[in-house]
Amino acid sequence: MKKVFLPLYAALFLSVPFAAQAAEKSVSTDGSTSMEKVIGSLGEAFSQKNKDISFTYNPTGSSAGISAAMEGRADIGLSSRALKDDESQKLDSTILAYDGIVIVVNKNNKIDDLSLEQVGKIFRGEIKNWKELGGQDKAIVLIGREAGSGTRDGFESITETKGQCNYRQELTATGDVITTVAGNDNAIGYASLASKTKKVKILNIDGVKPDHDTIASGQYKIQRPFVMVTAKDKKLSDSAKAFIDYAMSEEGRAISVKAGVIPASNK
Repeated sequence: MKKVFLPLYAALFLSVPFAAQAAEKSVSTDGSTSMEKVIGSLGEAFSQKNKDISFTYNPTGSSAGISAAMEGRADIGLSSRALKDDESQKLDSTILAYDGIVIVVNKNNKIDDLSLEQVGKIFRGEIKNWKELGGQDKAIVLIGREAGSGTRDGFESITETKGQCNYRQELTATGDVITTVAGNDNAIGYASLASKTKKVKILNIDGVKPDHDTIASGQYKIQRPFVMVTAKDKKLSDSAKAFIDYAMSEEGRAISVKAGVIPASNK
């Protein structure tokens, strides 16, 4: 086969526009593991409508996603907590939806309902045995998320347990919390409602079942925002802007509802 060599200037002329076009036709998202279901659903639908745009999602956790957007390693950072003051100076945020943080126990646990006050006492170590709540005479095992998790930040802020939880395990993903609680009769943890599964029992809080209606009305108190963040000092690509616009559209909101979260515009 005869090899064809292009002059250097011709190679550069052809490669630069191609690289620019490839960068433009992609959307990279990075962050919250709790947002996996809704972002996965939105990304899949967006890709079907825009076959020339490559969409990626990297589940690294909220703080990592915020850093990725701030440092230009991702077009869109994903956070399951609101931005802190210092972060909001460098980032713009768009609330995609609201999600309940549910309290999960093993399916063999007889407890069905706890008050918000009881949840706080459990995670602060003031209630240490299930018998104090009408359950078995077994020590309570606390399962939580890692430092930097948006779910942990939201949970500890609402339950007033920040910096006071003595976790048996600190895990890096919502799915890991669910799996661990499902495997330990005495465990209790917290997870995203959007990750609802039959592997564990979801508790009512103050008699309120966490669902679409109770989160939208504010009756269910343990809830937080799902946020898309972008760098203020970097122009958003047309592809990334198109994804955010799609996620906030009527069609996108319908997909969010199916994914188990409450679209921000409907709250």
